[in-house]
Amino acid sequence: MSQYDTTLDPAATNTSHGLLLALVGGNKRVLDVGCATGYLAEALGQRGCTVSGVEYDAGAAEKARPFLDHLVVGDVITLDLDAAFGDRRYDVIVLGDVLEHLPDPEPVLARLTGLLAPRGSVVISVPNVTHGSLRLALLQGRWQYRDLGLLDRTHLRFFTRESLLTMLGSAGLAVVELRTTTLDPLGSEVEVDAAALPPGVVDWVREQPDAMSYQFVLRAVRDDAEGAALAAARERDELRQRVRDLEARASTAVAERDAAVAGLATLEQTVTLRVLRPVRRRWGALRRRIGSGA
Repeated sequence: MSQYDTTLDPAATNTSHGLLLALVGGNKRVLDVGCATGYLAEALGQRGCTVSGVEYDAGAAEKARPFLDHLVVGDVITLDLDAAFGDRRYDVIVLGDVLEHLPDPEPVLARLTGLLAPRGSVVISVPNVTHGSLRLALLQGRWQYRDLGLLDRTHLRFFTRESLLTMLGSAGLAVVELRTTTLDPLGSEVEVDAAALPPGVVDWVREQPDAMSYQFVLRAVRDDAEGAALAAARERDELRQRVRDLEARASTAVAERDAAVAGLATLEQTVTLRVLRPVRRRWGALRRRIGSGA
């Protein structure tokens, strides 16, 4: 069985597979690159898609075959795309957790875009190397490869948000939708000894950009005039959301400041009362003695 075989839950919205399905949509001609045992192709077929697949592992490919309209067994790096696909063209090309396994993904992407139909798109998921768990692990000198996850031992490339966008741009693609799966830095498979870190470090890391982003999942189109307009609209929407987030944080900070000021005033008043209490007691006793003539 392929190590990447899995059970796909189409309703799960915080998984790369769930987001891939959402970005592909239904009733499309799809090429699933790195289709493994066909779990994604099966789910796409249930949504009315006609799916072709490329898979390097011959055993996994045979398991995927029942869910595919066309299957190519081979290495996408060296594959002759014209011979493998002829005049087939696709509305969507999916590369789900594939690019990080390639030594040089940019030319592969550039070649694959030749299989896109007009107005077609590429849907991609990759792990995020700036996830908070890896930042914290590096602070403790850890970089431990595993069979699966952010540090899968077969990963050859590692992506930040910026490096991913740059690579896609170099391949002639413009990102028009970008989503993330989220996971707390202490909730991943990466080993972190939170108790050994200085106080406040984990919370500080949690607040950094993309520290909660476990995977990037995106849709990109050819970087032509239409693609550039769609990409600009995405950037505009992201900036608007960033402004809203900053405004919300500023509002929270103002409320916290006001609460702290009120608390300080109450404390100062309490301290003043406590300091003056003995004086007031002595003064009261003196007044009573004067009043009694003692």
